[in-house]
Amino acid sequence: MQLNLPPDIETLINKRLSSGAYSDVEDVLRCALEAQDAEESLTDEERRALSAHIEQGYLQAERGELIDGEQARREIQAMKEDWRPSKR
Repeated sequence: MQLNLPPDIETLINKRLSSGAYSDVEDVLRCALEAQDAEESLTDEERRALSAHIEQGYLQAERGELIDGEQARREIQAMKEDWRPSKR
């Protein structure tokens, strides 16, 4: 399959590739589609729980309960690795 992408979408894909978090264009698109599918499948209860979790984080940040950027990146990377299906 070949796709004709508008320049702004191509720029977004290239930005994701340059981050080092993705191995190729297929990986970028697969993750984006899986994330969209996961978001669409959320129940109202799950959406409320997610919103509450975000609000909790916001309040922690207001209180100064923050972690440094490097620690945040490590934690996020670990969560992404747990979330992504294993590649075989």
